[in-house]
Amino acid sequence: MGKRDFCFVLLFAAAIFALCFPLQEVRANDDVREFIAVPIGFYNVENLFDTINDPDIRDDDWTPDGANRWNTERYFEKLENLAKVIDMLGQEKNPDGTAILGLAEVENETVLEDLAAQERIRDRNYQVVHEEGPDRRGMDVAFLYNPTYFEYDSHKAYPTIIEDRPDFKTRDQLLLTGYLLGERMHFIVAHWPSRVGGEARSRPLRIAKADIARNIIDSIQEAEPGAKVFMMGDFNDNPNDISIRKHLSSRGDKEDLQEDELYNPYESFFRQGIGTNAWRDAWSLFDQILITPSLLNDDYSDFTYLRAEVFNRPFLRQPSGRFKGYPFRTFGGGVYLGGYSDHFPVCVYLIREHQNN
Repeated sequence: MGKRDFCFVLLFAAAIFALCFPLQEVRANDDVREFIAVPIGFYNVENLFDTINDPDIRDDDWTPDGANRWNTERYFEKLENLAKVIDMLGQEKNPDGTAILGLAEVENETVLEDLAAQERIRDRNYQVVHEEGPDRRGMDVAFLYNPTYFEYDSHKAYPTIIEDRPDFKTRDQLLLTGYLLGERMHFIVAHWPSRVGGEARSRPLRIAKADIARNIIDSIQEAEPGAKVFMMGDFNDNPNDISIRKHLSSRGDKEDLQEDELYNPYESFFRQGIGTNAWRDAWSLFDQILITPSLLNDDYSDFTYLRAEVFNRPFLRQPSGRFKGYPFRTFGGGVYLGGYSDHFPVCVYLIREHQNN
């Protein structure tokens, strides 16, 4: 099989099949069936700025003369580092990596195109989906998608309007719609407001974002009953927080999941103490991917959810010092470290029986 035709050949024997599926799904015979796995990822890449001063945003620190001495060498080292992560993310089940990758903290379309052009991922031909948002620092969300797997249909940016805060500016939520190997799917990427000023004080802003996202999902499902929708992002809230549990209407238990709820596989990670970012010796799991129940089924003729992952490989961790084990970031305490990001990426895997067309 060629790289682009990569799929899994699974024997229905417990010793092999249990690697990917629950044992109760093992068939009694030894039939050979082929499956293809497709990873869907999200990554907060932490301050992916170019080196050019944009007078319309607060990017002065991210210029050669700014506080971070952000020059061409550092910029391309950052791109190379991120490309390494993107190259490896999802490769456990598919050598092409993620078919859809949501991103947060990107300045503009140029940095996305520069990222997609990096040598380690260039052959995937990632396409960019981006809209300039109102964030004062110029930080946007975006998508990269691999056209070998995904056929683009449309996208739309959803702003945040809070009636009693007309001057509040934050990142849009971006909806991407298209066809994943022929199956229509919808992806929403978000970066909700931070906890600056305190969790309780900033909570209403994240709730407002959650309500907008829930309305987007409800509208999609009303227009397309049984629609397959992914909600991904850096939510600046954990899976058990009210914005995600109540306002997005999610839960981590498949058995009790209702049709109008989202399944959040990252609840179980959070209960185990696994996080994606750390602050003051405490781990949070702000980066998550949630899915509609339409992606949970036992019929592998359509894509179904397989499992989730926090991609926290050792090379992505601070190797030493006070913050040993934290995500290995680009800057720490104002000092250039040359790392990756202050967040670990996350990934979910879909699986479908290989269709010989």
